[in-house]
Amino acid sequence: MVNPSYISPFHLAIPVWNLEECRVFYNTVLECQEGRSSSHWVDFNLFGHQLVLHYKPKNNDQNHHNEVDGKHVPVPHFGVVLPWQTFHDFSEKLKNKGVDFVIEPYLRFEGEVGEQATLFFLDPSGNALEFKAFKNPDQLFAK
Repeated sequence: MVNPSYISPFHLAIPVWNLEECRVFYNTVLECQEGRSSSHWVDFNLFGHQLVLHYKPKNNDQNHHNEVDGKHVPVPHFGVVLPWQTFHDFSEKLKNKGVDFVIEPYLRFEGEVGEQATLFFLDPSGNALEFKAFKNPDQLFAK
């Protein structure tokens, strides 16, 4: 059983076809601190989690979407559940930096269990990111 008072940082490695362009994006747009790197990968601190960008040649796979709350959610995607105010501050920074949202920031499942603020966008290699926040964090896994 996981100790609910401590959340372990995750480690996620994702493919990028232009390592330098993505390095700049994660560093300047998302303001992630860079860690170790080589000519084929780079580590970033993504809100306390270890995100690793690994070079992979570009392919022509098409993105898949599933409908959630009337929106076309890209699959796969990853992101971080943020505290409520942090989410809103972060989404304003993204808007001010001209991020092109796949799904603009909005309140999902309004008035229902699991009500959450959410947003989606793509990095320069087409990886879909979702950031979200719950007014009531206890509803993260609520049914």
